[in-house]
Amino acid sequence: MEIVRAVHETPRHRTSYLAAGPEDGPLIVFVHGWPDLALSWRNQLPVFAGLGFRAVAPDMRGYGDSSAPAGREAYCQREIVADMLELLDGLGRESAIWVGHDWGAPVVWNIASHHPDRCRAVAGLSVPYHTLEYGLEALIELVDRGLYPADEFPAGQWDYMLFYEERFERASAVFEADVEKTVKALFRSAGPEFAGKPAYTAKIRRQGGWFGGRDAAPDLPLDPAVLSAAEARLYVEALSRTGFAGGDAWYVNHAANRAYAGEAVAGGRLEMPVLFLVGAYEYTCDCLTSRLAEPMGEHCADLTTATLPSGHWLAQERPAEVNSALAAWLAGRVGALPILARSQPPVRL
Repeated sequence: MEIVRAVHETPRHRTSYLAAGPEDGPLIVFVHGWPDLALSWRNQLPVFAGLGFRAVAPDMRGYGDSSAPAGREAYCQREIVADMLELLDGLGRESAIWVGHDWGAPVVWNIASHHPDRCRAVAGLSVPYHTLEYGLEALIELVDRGLYPADEFPAGQWDYMLFYEERFERASAVFEADVEKTVKALFRSAGPEFAGKPAYTAKIRRQGGWFGGRDAAPDLPLDPAVLSAAEARLYVEALSRTGFAGGDAWYVNHAANRAYAGEAVAGGRLEMPVLFLVGAYEYTCDCLTSRLAEPMGEHCADLTTATLPSGHWLAQERPAEVNSALAAWLAGRVGALPILARSQPPVRL
């Protein structure tokens, strides 16, 4: 199945995106997070295109070939959601099925909660609904204080987000010092060996920054469970061109994001079908032993959840399992699997 690169541009923003599948198929949009690219959905686009969807994955604001405004305030959720609605208009569609991972999850949650008429169904990976959209305070309120005592870990596993607020230039400079090493260090799979231990992200400030306070990422071997050598080169090329400031700026708009989340319709309750996928070895966004997923259960009328044997990079670590879970949900709860509809014989009375 051919994947093509296209661009939708308006006076306020340029979105570069990958697309596959029949142009008249039901639209499914895959939204990436930090520090990622549309490329992260490379294992989903051809599969869902083959199932009859028009499958689209944009490079988000600050990434790839999309616009990267200079001001940090330009990376608040209100602006990013507007980007996606403009893309939807540019594709000539009224609504879509939205799928988001990492920071892409709050984007699709916000689309669903602010613009339900433009969201047929919504799926999030790693970050549950009604958490990160409401800012850092909302995350800290749900920290597991058995694992993260307040006197030792006041922000819990979310300590790293405070580092962006306090030392933004330092964070971006370290990532950019050697982009190849950064990519290899960040895109790593995970297993059960870290269960029950504080996440690495809980210690960023006390260590003086990412990578133990080093001036650049350590030289780790590439993890082929997440990226091949060819894929890693594409990440290095893109992130070397854009730098990390745009992506990092997503982390410094918590107050604005919280205010925006407060404008959600119907008190933020989602009536459309919702799917949440989480990795069993996801230790920062821990939804299995902490209360992090509780608000989602309270604010979704039709919620399906599944736990996959994966770390943070679910769609890349476990593409077959992610695709199967999405397809089963689309067929069973959303009633949207074009290939099945086409294959059904006509009913004769």
